[in-house]
Amino acid sequence: MARGKFVSYLRVSTAKQGHSRLGLEAQRDAVASFLNGGSWKLIQEYVEVESGSRDDRPKLAEALSVCRLHNATLVIAKLDRLSRDAHFLLGLTKAGVRFVAADMPEANEMVVGMMAVVAQAERKMISQRTKAALAAAKARGVKLGKPENLRNQMVGCANGRAARTRAAINRAADLLPILADIRAGGAASLRAIAAELNSRGIPAAREGDWSATQVQRVLERSDCGAHPAGAHVLAEGV
Repeated sequence: MARGKFVSYLRVSTAKQGHSRLGLEAQRDAVASFLNGGSWKLIQEYVEVESGSRDDRPKLAEALSVCRLHNATLVIAKLDRLSRDAHFLLGLTKAGVRFVAADMPEANEMVVGMMAVVAQAERKMISQRTKAALAAAKARGVKLGKPENLRNQMVGCANGRAARTRAAINRAADLLPILADIRAGGAASLRAIAAELNSRGIPAAREGDWSATQVQRVLERSDCGAHPAGAHVLAEGV
């Protein structure tokens, strides 16, 4: 049973299919059937006319951006509507967006499983090389402890911080066009921008309401904060 917020992504391979809506209605019906029942909200639908052999898809990029803004799940009718390229699917997970295929709801777990298999194989190879190096060092009379414990902990912490920073930067980039539109509409202070973001239903970090401080942080993460017309000017009207 579907729950939460969703953004749908439909794709056809040719302009002819797009104009005739051939295939689109079937995809739309599949998404509607998947979402039937439960407690959910379809925020927006995106339709892409693009060959499956290419990965540069502007509508998909827009859909991912909206998913990040609303903490929504990308829903597609068929798994092959995204790509037949496993590398591209793995890259999609790095976008920080949950996704689900109506014809294969377990696909999310499947992709995560694929990544886990790759990571496990890599860890195994690293472990084997480390053990061989430690054995060689021990044979030379070097006293050994367990440096890998500290190293693994440090690597894990660093990766976690990098992932959080990357997600924050990506979301700041997604928000910039919206902030520019709000400012163009007359909002001259951080507090006014925060109020407009709340009225548009765009959640702040951790699904909370926006505050002037949070808007300031977004600007500082973007190029906007480095320009005279950016965070400095806005701060005067907090």
